[in-house]
Amino acid sequence: MTNPTEYLPKSYHVRLSTYWWLTRWPYLKFILREGSAVFVAWAVIVTLLQIHALTLGPADYAEFQNWLRNPLVLALNLVSLLFIIFHAVTWFNLAPKAMAVRLHGKRLPNLAIAAPNYVAWAVVSAAVAWILLRG
Repeated sequence: MTNPTEYLPKSYHVRLSTYWWLTRWPYLKFILREGSAVFVAWAVIVTLLQIHALTLGPADYAEFQNWLRNPLVLALNLVSLLFIIFHAVTWFNLAPKAMAVRLHGKRLPNLAIAAPNYVAWAVVSAAVAWILLRG
């Protein structure tokens, strides 16, 4: 009795390291962007917890603010802020690749598509900062 698979061609399998994504910046950027979703989720959870604490009253909100002052929570929020900024920047830079906007039969340059995102981000950030810092 012969083995029927001995006459079939062998598959070609490239061996990849577990850390293949560390070899090139585009790969690392992709993995970091995907991982940044965890920190975006953390920010959403903290915001929902803050809203919940606000609905419970001043004493609970003061307790929540004390929890936010914990050095571990502060460090996590700082890392989250950096990842959220990275997530936003990479998303805005992907917009020209996802949208092929044509004007008079010619494709708009990437900057013409990405720049409005950055301008809107700056305007909204300035408005929020003005509201929060004016007193």
